[in-house]
Amino acid sequence: MMAGRFYDDWAVGDTIVHEIRRTVTETDNLLFTVMTHNPQPLHLDAEAARASEFGQILVNGTFTFALMVGLSVGDTTLGTLVANLGYDKLVMPKPVFIGDTLRAETEVHALKESRSRPDAGIVTFAHRLLNQRDEIVCQCLRSALIKRSPA
Repeated sequence: MMAGRFYDDWAVGDTIVHEIRRTVTETDNLLFTVMTHNPQPLHLDAEAARASEFGQILVNGTFTFALMVGLSVGDTTLGTLVANLGYDKLVMPKPVFIGDTLRAETEVHALKESRSRPDAGIVTFAHRLLNQRDEIVCQCLRSALIKRSPA
């Protein structure tokens, strides 16, 4: 049994509050930042970060984005995804710091038949990532080509 839903199983407005939460660690931020060759001192240099307006290390925004999508996969596209087609309207309205506990929510924003693939359709998900204070720290729209349920 697959955890993800088929295209036919979705309706606009469907909302999921994902159960998995994640507390961001210093190791998460450090490994992701160096693996992606991002030399930004705000992510790596405690002294530079302390001297910034934030007063502490900022978690790498691309890690934050990747975590938001990752937290959603089990409930949305695991086993049913053909391909992610794109991400739109990505914003990070609040900073993420080491020690923040993050959780994700997803709402189906749009459904569209695939003209080139009769066995699949396009689901546009609105993902939101919130911290322990229920502040939105990241959000975007993700368009995914999803398999239709087997006949």
